[in-house]
Amino acid sequence: MEALTRGMWTGLSVQEKEKLLHGMIALCPAGMEYIGVRTFERFGQRTETGLFLHAGREFVFVPGDRVTLGWNQWQDGMNEETSADLSETVSEYGVEDVDSFLTSQMSPVREAAIAPMLVECQIQSLGWIEVTEEEALAVHGSEFAAELEKFKHSDLKGLEQYQAFRLERQGEKVRIQLYNEELTLEALLEEQANAGFSLLTEDEWEYLYGGGCRTLFPWGDSFDYTMKLKHFGRLEGLTEIVGESIETDLSLVEEDEIPYDLELPNFFGLQFAGDPYKVELTMNPSGEVLPKGGDGGGMICGGMGPLVGYLPAAAVYYRDSNANELEWEDWMDSMYYRRVIRLTDLT
Repeated sequence: MEALTRGMWTGLSVQEKEKLLHGMIALCPAGMEYIGVRTFERFGQRTETGLFLHAGREFVFVPGDRVTLGWNQWQDGMNEETSADLSETVSEYGVEDVDSFLTSQMSPVREAAIAPMLVECQIQSLGWIEVTEEEALAVHGSEFAAELEKFKHSDLKGLEQYQAFRLERQGEKVRIQLYNEELTLEALLEEQANAGFSLLTEDEWEYLYGGGCRTLFPWGDSFDYTMKLKHFGRLEGLTEIVGESIETDLSLVEEDEIPYDLELPNFFGLQFAGDPYKVELTMNPSGEVLPKGGDGGGMICGGMGPLVGYLPAAAVYYRDSNANELEWEDWMDSMYYRRVIRLTDLT
C-alpha cells in the first residue's frame, strides 16, 4: 500500500481502483464492508475513492501524499473585503501587524509524508456517550427524571446540565447523552488499538482538512462571506461586516436550517465540526494532545466576529497556542475524535 499516493491513485482506472479497494478489507478490523466507489468534490479538489462501512460508521479511503503543511505567508493574498475586516477586528485588540498575528496562530511550515489510510467520515464525541433513558435514570435518578419530563413538554431543542447529561430533540424522540468523566487518554488509545484503529496526528488532520493546499482556508486566502455558520447563521444577513465591528447576540441567531457550510463533506468525503466551540483530537509525535479545528470558542466569546472568530474552525493550519495550558479533563466536554486505519501499518 506504500505506493498509493494521490498521483498514482488518480491515474488508475475505476476497475483498478475497485480491485485495490476490495483488497483493503483484508487489512481492516473484522466487520469492515466495502460499499463502492464514490466521488467527492469541493474547493477545487476532487477525489474518486472508496466508501466503507464498519458497525454503522462510514469510512473513506484517502490516498497518501508528500505535502507541505503549516502556514507563514500568503499564496494569493486576501481580497479587499477580508483585509479590511481582519485589520479592523484585530486592531481593536492592539494588533497592528496582521501577518505576524496570523503566523502566530498557525502551525509551522514543514514537509510531511502522509500514509494512505481509511478515515472515519464523521467525528464522535469524546466526553459524551449516548445512552437509553433507563441508563440515565440509573446514574442521575430523580434529578434526571424531572429534567427530562420538563424538557419533553417544552419547546427547547436541547438542554445540558454541565458535565452530567444532555438532552436533544430529534423529531418525536429525545436523544440522551451522559458525560464520560472516567475516560482517560490512555484508555481511549488502548481501546482503539485493540479494535484495530488509530487516532489522527496533527499532520494527518491538516492534510485531511486542506488536502495540502497552501492557502489560509481550504478554498483560498479570502474569507467566504456567503457562508452559513453555526452561531452566526447566514453571514449575508449580518449588516456591515466590514467597516464596523459586529455585535451579535448569538442566542438570537436562527439555526433551524441545516447544514452549515463548514459541516459539508469535503473533497475526501470527510465531515468536520465546523464549530470553533468544538475541537478534534490529534496527537503530536511525542504523544501529546493537539486539539484541532477549534479553540473552545475563545475568539467568538471575545467578540471577534465571524472572520477571526472562525479562524480556528476554518483556517487549515490553525494551532491553539494555549492548548498546553489545559488538562485532558478540561478538553473532554468539547473534544471529538475520528478513527483511522493506516494501511502502511498493516502491510
